[in-house]
Amino acid sequence: MDQPGAERHILARLREGLPKARTYHNFSHTLDVYRCAVAMAARAGVTGEELDLLRTAAVYHDAGFLVQDHDHESASCVLAREALPRFGYDPPQIDRVCALVMATKIPQQPQDTLGMLLCDADLDYLGRPDFFRIGSTLFQELRNYGALTTEREWNELQVRFLEAHRYFTEESRRDREPVKQRHLAQVKRWLEEDR
Repeated sequence: MDQPGAERHILARLREGLPKARTYHNFSHTLDVYRCAVAMAARAGVTGEELDLLRTAAVYHDAGFLVQDHDHESASCVLAREALPRFGYDPPQIDRVCALVMATKIPQQPQDTLGMLLCDADLDYLGRPDFFRIGSTLFQELRNYGALTTEREWNELQVRFLEAHRYFTEESRRDREPVKQRHLAQVKRWLEEDR
C-alpha cells in the first residue's frame, strides 16, 4: 500500500479542482482535518496500517466536493474506489477507508475508534479558539451556494448544529467540549442582542 502516493494524488486534485466558492470545504480544511486526525491518532497510540487508513480517509473525506455538492461523502468513496487500487490498496482496505469517510456524514456515526478520531478531527474547530474565523468561511460558502443569506440565519443554524453535535473521543470531550459550549453561549447571546 503506497499511502503517501495516494495522499499526494488526491491532495493535488483537491488543490487544483475545488471551486473557489468552497471557502470552507477546501484544501485548507482537508489539511486541518488531516493534521488533527494524525495528532489525535498519535496520542491514542494508533500506528501502522490503521494509521495509514485513517490518513487516507482524512484526505478523502470531502473529496466528493470535486464532483458534486450533495452527498459528497458517497462521491468521495467513488473517487477512493477508483484511485486507491492504483496505490496498492486491497478491497478490505478501501472498504475501511470508505466506512471512515461515511462516518463523517452529518449526523456523524462512527463505528470504531478510527471513525471517532476522524469525526472529532473533522469538527475539531468547534472547540478551538479559531471557531469564529473558520465559521465565517462556512457562512460564506453557504451564502455562495444559496443555502442561507443573513447572519441571523447563520447563527440560528450554528445554535442548532452546536446543540446537536457531540464529540466521541475522551480527548475531544475533555479539551474541546467546554470551549464549544462557550462558543454556543456567545452565539446565543448575539441572537438575543440582535432581536
